[in-house]
Formats: sequence, C-alpha cells, structure tokens
Amino acid sequence: MVKSELDKLGITCVSVDLGVVNILGDLTEEQRNTFGKNLKKSGLELLDDKRNILVEKIKSIIIEMIHYSEEVPDVNDSDYISEKLGYDYTYLSNTFSAVKGITIQQYIIQHKIERVKELLLYDELSLTEIAYRLHYSSVAHLSNQFKKVTGLTPTYFKEMKVKRKVNLEDL
Repeated sequence: MVKSELDKLGITCVSVDLGVVNILGDLTEEQRNTFGKNLKKSGLELLDDKRNILVEKIKSIIIEMIHYSEEVPDVNDSDYISEKLGYDYTYLSNTFSAVKGITIQQYIIQHKIERVKELLLYDELSLTEIAYRLHYSSVAHLSNQFKKVTGLTPTYFKEMKVKRKVNLEDL
C-alpha cells in the first residue's frame, strides 16, 4: 500500500519496512502533503518528526516484547529497549515522556496488565506462569500491580469471566 502510493507520486522507494520507508532523494512539500493525505485515508500516519518516530519505535518494541515474545529477555526492560534502539535509556525515557505524557514504565505496565487479562481469559496458564512470562519478580508483585491498575485481583477478574459464561448459558 505504501509502496503503491509512492509509485503514484513518482517517488523511487528503496525499501519499505514496518513503520519505516527509505526513498531516493527528498520529497517536495506537495509530495509530502499528498502522500500524508493518502496514507491517512488508509488509517496510517506520516511521521516526519524525529521524536515522534523514535516514540513509535519504542512503542513497537514494547508491544512486541510483551504481546508477541515467548522468550524472557536476559536483560531488564530498560536495557532491552536501549540495546534495540542504540540510544541511552535516559534519552529514550525523556523523549517518550515529553511526547506521550507518561513514562515508558507506565506504558509497559499498561501493556503488561492488558496481556495478563488476555492470558487469564485464555485460561491456559497459571498465575505463576503468567508472572514468569511477563517478567514479574513474583505472583504477589503481578497481583498488586494488577489490582492497582484494574481495581480487581487477578483471581476475581478470572472469576468474573466464569460468572459471565454461566449467565450467558442461562439465557
């Protein structure tokens, strides 16, 4: 889709990767505006502010790390993100906070709790396995963070699913 939009504008595309497009030469202001409008129609956004681009990369790494990775990284989250992007974590953290209005750690916690909810609903892993998979130091730490964010314990959240299922079967 992105490549075809560039082709329509007569722009030579060197490579298209998730979130990154390399082109030969520079875009004119008119080409940039047209390309941006066409992307927007497809639900995409043209980011040319380096800080916004960096924040999107940070978000992608966090989402991949929490939602799609089966293996536990050998390093902590901040080192992992820093290594992946090749920047000092303090710089990444300050940039992320300035653009998003929350810290990287708060963003990670939000996604971890969403992932915990998914895994609880799938009912395939124990709370201990979920805590390990999401790099919590203990089940107690996971439970405390879950309750702080949702107002519910993980066990109660899981019981709500069972109660909803029972109620639906009564209909």
